[in-house]
Amino acid sequence: MTLEEKLQILADSAKYDASCSSSGSKRTGQMGCAAVSGICHSFASDGRCISLLKILLTNICIFDCKYCLNRKSNNIKRAIFTPEEICEITLNFYRRNYIEGLFLSSGIVKSADYTMNLLIETIYSLRNKYHFSGYIHAKAIPGASPYLVKKLGSLVDRMSANVELATENGLKLLAPNKNSQSVQKIMAYVKENKTKNFVPAGQSTQMIIGASKESDLDILTKSSYLYDNYQLKRVFYSAYIAVNQDKLLPNLKIPPLVRENRLYQADWLLRFYNFKVADILSWQKPNFNLLLDPKCEYALNHLELFPKEINTCSYNDLLKIPGIGVTSAKRIYASRKMFALSFKDLPKMGVVLKRAQYFITCQGKYFQDRSFYRRDYLEHNLVLLENAKETRKVEQLSLF
Repeated sequence: MTLEEKLQILADSAKYDASCSSSGSKRTGQMGCAAVSGICHSFASDGRCISLLKILLTNICIFDCKYCLNRKSNNIKRAIFTPEEICEITLNFYRRNYIEGLFLSSGIVKSADYTMNLLIETIYSLRNKYHFSGYIHAKAIPGASPYLVKKLGSLVDRMSANVELATENGLKLLAPNKNSQSVQKIMAYVKENKTKNFVPAGQSTQMIIGASKESDLDILTKSSYLYDNYQLKRVFYSAYIAVNQDKLLPNLKIPPLVRENRLYQADWLLRFYNFKVADILSWQKPNFNLLLDPKCEYALNHLELFPKEINTCSYNDLLKIPGIGVTSAKRIYASRKMFALSFKDLPKMGVVLKRAQYFITCQGKYFQDRSFYRRDYLEHNLVLLENAKETRKVEQLSLF
């Protein structure tokens, strides 16, 4: 098998990992063509978009996860890179200015420790033999020994271990070879040992959405637990795509992309807006309203807390208002110390007044004389706004 054939197989096999965004590039060429190579994007701490080569070391796997294309029971083309081949590909792409770094994952071949040793050998070569200082994100293999986790963590910028499903019951049903304890053991080790020389960019994980019966509440509760206990940088959500036929898997013709989007929006509220899971979902209502973003839904469910007076409410209260983000909340909080704000000032600060107008007053006045506190009226208008957004057709990228 040629190196280019391996690259096609192992780049395409990596596309289902949501820890980076796949590229839509149409550049053509020979080795390093971005249209067929699995170029993906990550973001630096300063906001820069970084292009990464996203590949598997191998799609050979001893596990038989029902939802995974690379499960051992599937009859697909298999390939494995040697460490030297990955070094060659990475450096060739880097010299052509197609990438700034590498995202390297793998199926589990022989054992967790054996696979981790292959990953370490590859990245050690890149760092020490070829003196590659670019960004590297590697997947830790659950079940690997702490010594190998430590060795891998000292070579990479970011490490991730995927929990895959939000509950232990879901894992037992669809991924019987896996358990959440082995994943969380890696997360705990990274948290306890993190320094500027050990996983300096932090750790992340991924959950599959829609493959099992977990509610949005189950998923968001798991995410909150991981953030609070392991200091994760990100939880990535990946809408389930039916790549296998199995009686234990749902019969979904279209991936639940709207649900995935709602989870990302709620995740953002947890991390940056001081929301708690209980503010967003409850056991009485464990799933998102797919017609409205979670912040608007929160406001509609807590109309007794509104309207908020822009000139006097706390910073945390500003963050709870639909149409006001972190940046606009900071601008409002700073500006109102110098002068009283009016409705005409708010758009200049980044406030989406089409949403915020229903939940605020300025200097004790409403935006317009309307029946603000009828939920059906508010929900109707907010849904219309949501539908009026410019929409894009979202679909899973096929690399070939």
